[in-house]
Amino acid sequence: MLLKKLSEAIGVSGRESEVRNIIREELVNYVDEIKTDTLGNLIVYKKGKKQGPKMMLAAHMDEIGLMITDITDDGLLSFKPVGGIDKRVLVSKRVLVGDDKIPGVIGAKAIHLQKPNERKKPLDYKALYIDIGAKSKEESEKLIDLGTMASFDSKFERLGSKTVKGKAFDDRVGCAALVEIMKKDYNFPLYGVFTVQEEVGARGATVAAYDIEPDLALVLESTTAADVPDAKEEGYSTRLGEGPALTLRDGSTIVFKAILDRLISVCEEKNIKYQFRKFTKAGTDAGKIHLSKNGIATAIISVPARYIHSPASIINLSDYESTVKLVDEFCKEIEKGGF
Repeated sequence: MLLKKLSEAIGVSGRESEVRNIIREELVNYVDEIKTDTLGNLIVYKKGKKQGPKMMLAAHMDEIGLMITDITDDGLLSFKPVGGIDKRVLVSKRVLVGDDKIPGVIGAKAIHLQKPNERKKPLDYKALYIDIGAKSKEESEKLIDLGTMASFDSKFERLGSKTVKGKAFDDRVGCAALVEIMKKDYNFPLYGVFTVQEEVGARGATVAAYDIEPDLALVLESTTAADVPDAKEEGYSTRLGEGPALTLRDGSTIVFKAILDRLISVCEEKNIKYQFRKFTKAGTDAGKIHLSKNGIATAIISVPARYIHSPASIINLSDYESTVKLVDEFCKEIEKGGF
């Protein structure tokens, strides 16, 4: 299953090559052009049979992770976060370090050795370390360079009939959906852009949008589902099982209304369950894309995920399948007469 391969691949921001290679292999025989730009974005292109609006579909390859910043005399690895990580989830988690995927565990001072005030708040990064079983700094230095990335070691698994758990669904679920769309044929020029470094400022999307200069863009994302017992219903961003989430606005974008209206009409005409993503301060690649050059008409479609930016997120496969269907039907609408 492609989503499993993508979820288990390692691609911390700035080190997306493993993910990029999987996607390239999947699509090389389906598209007219395929290239990697200087920053690392994978850009695929299908010419289409007719002239029409040039569309860009984007999903980011990178995931949150950790960068090794120091090695102690005892061989333990100090680190800093890459992207937004909740420090509360880190202690005792398994990680894979570097291209060789060296196994390690995130450690900290044992709780029975902590002072009472230390137990009341998440441990800071300076109190955490990665233990790879090395006995000395010299032993670790033979295996690890400063600047090496570490990713959570988490396997993809089914939970029930339609639910799966895994790491990096933000945004490997968008990447998987975009791969499915790029295997289909439409009669207008279509770019699929698998972007880099979204988690650290949407950097890949910035240069890709400037280069391609599309007429319209859709960002395929994963977003927070807060439908859990300790959250009030009015505070839910999205719910699992209620279909793809359409964004009205977020911390970086007010979406282009004509595209949003067309997405809603497609959902209603094709009987695709959908929901609105309630406002959050978070942003997406859309925040950079829509500001490129003279401006680009942009909208966002998201797959809800619980426990996002953690070692294990959960999605409903029905939401994913409906997202693919919505994008496919929207592209068919573009074929009929623009947007």
